[in-house]
Amino acid sequence: MTDTGNVREGYDERERVFEALPPARGRGFARTWWGRAWLKALEDTALDGEQLGRGRKHAREGAVGAVCVRPGRITAVVRDRDHTPHRSDVLLQEFGEAEWERLLDVVADRAGHIAALLDRDMPPQLVEDAAAAGVELLPGIGDLEPECGCEAWDHCPHTAALCYQVARLLDEDPFVLLLMRGRGERELLDELQVRSVARAAGRAPGGAAEEGAGRAPEGIPAREAFAAAASLPPLPAPPPTVAEPGRPPALSGGGDPAPGLDVVALEFLAADAAVRARRLLAEALAPGHATAPPPSALTPWQDAVRLAAAGPPAGIADRLAAGCGRDRGELARAVRAWGHGGPAALTVLDEEWSPADEALARARASLTTAWEGEERAPRLRAAGSNRWTVVGADAQLRYSRDGRWWPYRKERGRWWPAGPADHDPAAALASLEAPSPRGAGMVGAAAGAG
Repeated sequence: MTDTGNVREGYDERERVFEALPPARGRGFARTWWGRAWLKALEDTALDGEQLGRGRKHAREGAVGAVCVRPGRITAVVRDRDHTPHRSDVLLQEFGEAEWERLLDVVADRAGHIAALLDRDMPPQLVEDAAAAGVELLPGIGDLEPECGCEAWDHCPHTAALCYQVARLLDEDPFVLLLMRGRGERELLDELQVRSVARAAGRAPGGAAEEGAGRAPEGIPAREAFAAAASLPPLPAPPPTVAEPGRPPALSGGGDPAPGLDVVALEFLAADAAVRARRLLAEALAPGHATAPPPSALTPWQDAVRLAAAGPPAGIADRLAAGCGRDRGELARAVRAWGHGGPAALTVLDEEWSPADEALARARASLTTAWEGEERAPRLRAAGSNRWTVVGADAQLRYSRDGRWWPYRKERGRWWPAGPADHDPAAALASLEAPSPRGAGMVGAAAGAG
């Protein structure tokens, strides 16, 4: 939907022109409840169902031209199957001043109504509140009055097609309906802001709504403060980034520590907290932070590995391993994995799983196509799980649940993480760098094994 009714200086904003919409084959004309209510008013009003059917067909085929929306009227040129053009109008009663006053009061009374409209939504509660105030926002039977150049006295295929097309516009923007009722979006929002600010001021200390001298001020309801947000001063500039993490206090000077207190470990944790605080601040100031998904919480084992990867003083790594029921070798391999890919790499190290049929087919297809055209592709032996070992070499590929391949190398009889993940198994295997202690040229041997 393209709206060419842009607001210009000195422009009344009481006319919006929408370019012709593409054909609507294979889809309905109204997805929202208020769009369906608009079509119900049309279908309850029209006397000839056959004319409505022809109108739907015209609209589906893209026969409706640009749509002009003004207070009380929508207009478009609709073409017949033989391309004969007809100017078609549909009239809807504008609200009078008294009706607008009641409607504006209803909307301003609930900040949620304003927020919904700004989000291009029309909550049923808004329509119900307006009806309770004597304002019927949506059209009913007989409210959509047709005028067409074909001179039909009832809804003809041309005015019906126009109504079906306007339902698509209403789906995207309920302000189109409010413009038909007499107020443009900017004008309407300006009036709502004036009411919201006035209501907030009336409840402030010393305002007209204050009850009883000497009573402690009750503050401003959250909905009114939210509605008046447009009048508030801008937020201060964000703080600058921090070049280096802060230096934690030295805790080991003078005197004996309290029984059971490991001062060295406490200093290490304080230094780690400073590093994490700097990183979190940098992430919060990065573009797109507000819409980025929150990071997943680390398990105790993952957090222990993270701390061990930071290079703690002697003895602390042993305590971290023991606290998680692991030995130093397991922690060392985990730290290596963490360096190649954080929590995801640690999961691949610890988890052995059997891919389901679909995942297994994708993995095998990836392995088949990775070395297409290569004269000497590696020969791989599957272990019945997510691990493929290169025959004749201390190299292995592990397939993770997200479809990536992780290279592993056998060292001292155990498989160790050897590089970052890659969606291409050939690239992952080629990333193996230094040879294992058993000999040089491991990747070359892997390539020649087949």
